[in-house]
Amino acid sequence: MSDSVKRNALESNIAVSGKTRVCGLIGDPVEHTLSPLIHNSLAALMGIDMIYVPMRVESGSVDSAVRGAYDLGILGLNVTVPHKITVMDAALCIQKNAAVIGAVNTLVRDRENKGYVGYNTDYLGLKRALSDDGISLKDRNVVILGAGGAARAAAFLCAFERAGSVYILNRNTDKAEALCRDVDIELCKPLPLNAHSDLPGDDLTVIQASSVGLHPDTEDVIIDDESFYSRISYGFDLIYNPAETRFMRMVTAHGGRASNGLKMLLYQAVCAFELWNDVRVPADITDRVADILRAAAIPEAEDIR
Repeated sequence: MSDSVKRNALESNIAVSGKTRVCGLIGDPVEHTLSPLIHNSLAALMGIDMIYVPMRVESGSVDSAVRGAYDLGILGLNVTVPHKITVMDAALCIQKNAAVIGAVNTLVRDRENKGYVGYNTDYLGLKRALSDDGISLKDRNVVILGAGGAARAAAFLCAFERAGSVYILNRNTDKAEALCRDVDIELCKPLPLNAHSDLPGDDLTVIQASSVGLHPDTEDVIIDDESFYSRISYGFDLIYNPAETRFMRMVTAHGGRASNGLKMLLYQAVCAFELWNDVRVPADITDRVADILRAAAIPEAEDIR
């Protein structure tokens, strides 16, 4: 870890007292998460007496872990793989869009009832990251590469934002078809990867939501055909390690714009932080935390999928 990252980590530390509220992350594994760096930096910069810690919870223990968290007075929890679906049964209720998506990554303590409300901030994080790049999905032709959990959040965001069309390309077309049925069979069309030449138009917005290209296999790309990239005006790769994936390089080499998934990771955390603390995080603070993240040695394992 560099000296600057150590300094930022030290600066983000808060004095823990009997009044300090606790939030955290449950999942398996959680050892390599960047979430504590994000949330503890946000708390320090916002002057909020809160601390955030990762907690490994094995499958089969989610319900008891959530009940125990409530009894311990924990303010809120993030949820990562493999618990984003099973945790829904442990929540008091599920926010509408999270219920539609069928996955929860944030639990917010209900101040009046004994339990947590489940939210999905993954799609909100993607929406804010795209907005930072001046991208609105309304009426756009969107291509989603992959059909897993990250692709699911992206596909539902397209539906919520009224995209013009959505094509889900995946090696396993059965998974792509199932995702299309879950989202909107009229809006979403499944295609095998090798059918990318059948996509209409030359102004494609492409969301790379597969794990292809993730560290350490940084030179892999899910579609290796120059003609595909010549039709992309904007590409968003949910991978953030490496900071510039081969997918991104191929998009920019053909004149398109491309971004990585670091801001999605940041903004899904910011949305959770805002829900827990009933605040709005200003842009200058999110920018400072983004700088802290970029300076950090990015771990290999954390993945919103």
